[in-house]
Amino acid sequence: MKTVALLYGGKSGEHEVSLRSAGSVFTHIDKNSYIILLIGITIQGEWFLQNKAVYKDDGESLSIIKQNPVSIFPGKGFFSRGKNLHIDFVFPVLHGLFGEDGTIQGVLETAGVPYAGSGVLGSAAGMDKCISKHLWQQQKLPVVPFREIKTSRSPHIAEAAETFGFPLFVKPSRAGSSVGIKKVRTMDELEAGISYAFQFDTKLLIEPAVNGREIECSVLGDNPPEAFPPGEILLHEGFYDYTSKYGNTGNARTAVPADLPGNVSSRIREYAVEAFAAVEASGFARVDFFIERETGRILINEINTLPGFTSISMFSQLCEAGGVHYSVMLDRVISLGEKAFLRRKALKRIPEDIF
Repeated sequence: MKTVALLYGGKSGEHEVSLRSAGSVFTHIDKNSYIILLIGITIQGEWFLQNKAVYKDDGESLSIIKQNPVSIFPGKGFFSRGKNLHIDFVFPVLHGLFGEDGTIQGVLETAGVPYAGSGVLGSAAGMDKCISKHLWQQQKLPVVPFREIKTSRSPHIAEAAETFGFPLFVKPSRAGSSVGIKKVRTMDELEAGISYAFQFDTKLLIEPAVNGREIECSVLGDNPPEAFPPGEILLHEGFYDYTSKYGNTGNARTAVPADLPGNVSSRIREYAVEAFAAVEASGFARVDFFIERETGRILINEINTLPGFTSISMFSQLCEAGGVHYSVMLDRVISLGEKAFLRRKALKRIPEDIF
């Protein structure tokens, strides 16, 4: 049996979501095939080996017990209390900064341990909304128009307001789960939204508010990956913010699969695969879209290279609807990560004739 370490928690604003995702992965992973080690990462960034799975009061989220510190040594792997932890594979069930942005992937590469999902480049490019959109534009893919700003004095602020008109969205470029996002309707609100968003990132983007249907598409595999029939987020009001996603407010529900004409569904799946490839994602991801209500035009919104795995998350729902059961999907994610690691490991680092 292979030993799989689940990393969860983390230093991002999506810490609590990660605890729920990890609880769901732990519930569904085939324990007849894998020995599971749980490693919780506190909001301060400390790593702790868990003796067993302990759930919070909600019955879904894994807790983090601060008893057995974990360290990583380059080329040697994981250690706890001086003992080397035998780990065959790492599943980083981490969302947002320090988990989805290439940082943890770099740590695992240095440790020489195979892991699930995209590598350093794909993770970093996918996490950065501005970079991913620049890459998609280079590939002639349809994206929501935007302006990138790095200072509250940027001339792009007035330009965005004049070009797009109100309402607008202000977004941190590298924060997930709608953290730091504001919908604004006036210049005063725009300036306040920018100040607020700069609390979460050093780079922002301003986008027009799209009057559209919110569509999501799961991608699984490599060379080529498979895109599953898309689903739809149906909102009672407002936009799909953090509270709507995870607050159980009743403001959002999902339609899986989405009620779409066959040609539209097929085109979204094609775009999802192209968007996945353009940022050099690997293994799995969820690609989010808008369909403009007035024109029917499809626009790529963003990609999530470590999407939510909670009981209400779209990624696993869409895989399930496409015929891939949750536990089977996890098997495929692990297999894909192992194959990617072996491909990288087989590469030569130094030419044989250099000496």
